[in-house]
Amino acid sequence: MRVRVLGSAAGGGFPQWNCGCPGCRAVRDGSMPASPRTQSSIAVSPDGVRWWLVNASPDVRTQLADTPALHPAGDRRTPIEGVLLTDAEIDHTLGLVLLREGGGVHLHATATTERTLRDGTGLLDTLERFCPVTWTEVVPGESRDLGGLTYRAFDVPTAKHDRFGTGGDTGRVVGYRFTGTGTGRNTVYLPGVQELTPAVLDEITGADLLLVDGTTWHDDELIRLGLAAKTARDMGHLHVGGPGGSLDVLTRLGLPRIVYVHINNTNPILLDDSPERAEVEAAGVVVGTDGLDLEV
Repeated sequence: MRVRVLGSAAGGGFPQWNCGCPGCRAVRDGSMPASPRTQSSIAVSPDGVRWWLVNASPDVRTQLADTPALHPAGDRRTPIEGVLLTDAEIDHTLGLVLLREGGGVHLHATATTERTLRDGTGLLDTLERFCPVTWTEVVPGESRDLGGLTYRAFDVPTAKHDRFGTGGDTGRVVGYRFTGTGTGRNTVYLPGVQELTPAVLDEITGADLLLVDGTTWHDDELIRLGLAAKTARDMGHLHVGGPGGSLDVLTRLGLPRIVYVHINNTNPILLDDSPERAEVEAAGVVVGTDGLDLEV
């Protein structure tokens, strides 16, 4: 199984266009070592030929341009087979409309996410004005075969405000466990998690590769910086640092590879020489970057 990190930042990217936090300033003026990042998405493939996107960020055009494996070969036939969605967030779905030239979009999403994109945002109705859209319902707990690769989605509990009022008790946010048909090796993609509950930890346990939510270092990070009144938990994310943070919990599981993705522009782990970055790397965890290629 091949996995490509297309975008490793949270919504807004890094630097975020309207933000003057220390990290964003560092990217713009070079005052501290830091690399720009696009908004969160990965691509997964059983063979390096057929690929599925997991989430379609607003930066998808740039991400595809930077990934030769996803380029068409001499015509307009694309190696992208479809798009799997973890939720209906705009930074995970807006890129769908940029895929309209592909002749159609095959979408894998829960019924809750499909309903939000249709009755809430209207995004699917807009997309269908330009190209055919087929929908495969993602049912948490059920496995689906992609040919050389299977996936099983699992529910990720969230108390985040449902801004469109179209959600349900299940399927608002999911993670994915991908398994190679021939190898049995697996990758878990979990870009948004509010709490590492026993059920979520059960889904992570035994993963050969975990790509996981690294949104903020502190729960109250945006409040400390005077940028917002919400905590990471309010936004549906678990912070990385300190007791009870994701680094503390996940490094106890003994997983061979952990990579942080969906990293907010305020998180100091984006600064190459920060103490927080050093702490993550000392724990054997990778801070994800755009273009990171992984084989499982």
